[in-house]
Amino acid sequence: MKDVKAPQKDAYASILEAIDVGVYRPGDRLVESDLAERFGMSRTPIREALQRLETQSLLTRDGRSLIVASLDHNQMAELYVVRTELEGLAARLAARHATEEEVQVLQDMVHDDRALLDDPSALARANRRFHKQIHLASHNRFLVQQLDLVHRSMALMATTSLAAQGRGEIALAEHQAIVDAITKRDEDAAYRALRDHISVAFVTRLKLDSLSKDHR
Repeated sequence: MKDVKAPQKDAYASILEAIDVGVYRPGDRLVESDLAERFGMSRTPIREALQRLETQSLLTRDGRSLIVASLDHNQMAELYVVRTELEGLAARLAARHATEEEVQVLQDMVHDDRALLDDPSALARANRRFHKQIHLASHNRFLVQQLDLVHRSMALMATTSLAAQGRGEIALAEHQAIVDAITKRDEDAAYRALRDHISVAFVTRLKLDSLSKDHR
């Protein structure tokens, strides 16, 4: 019996994840040879991945170098407008279509994430998983695709709003309200709860950005 080879790692997904978790931050230069060494790949798939990321405006040119793009104030505001509406729609559809098992997973996530309150980075990763679970529970593949694009651009934000003092605990309370509405199959309440959650996160992020500029 032949050995089954492990699937080849995807260069695009690997680089995108590294940006998403903060290994590479806005303004960081991405060097083809360094990436190939980091991910144990040849330079060809790395080069193709970089070209794809540049096309999607996640990377930008600085002379001959490619750097991780950043969002200005207007771009961030525009992104949050779209995210707020799409996330709200996902919550509404989740209240309508989520299976009992999917609702239980969401409840478990909120419970388990309380153990991460002292670790903003881990809480940020858990937050992404929670939102992704709501997207999937909407059972609308086109909406999921659009939200994937939005969250891909969210990776260009240098900090997580969950890093703000006290934000983690408040965010989990907001998550609980969202899940409670989905559990009750209250579509309007789920929509409002998730929209409000994103709105508070945006205000928090604006305050964090303002503070970081004051300290430069």
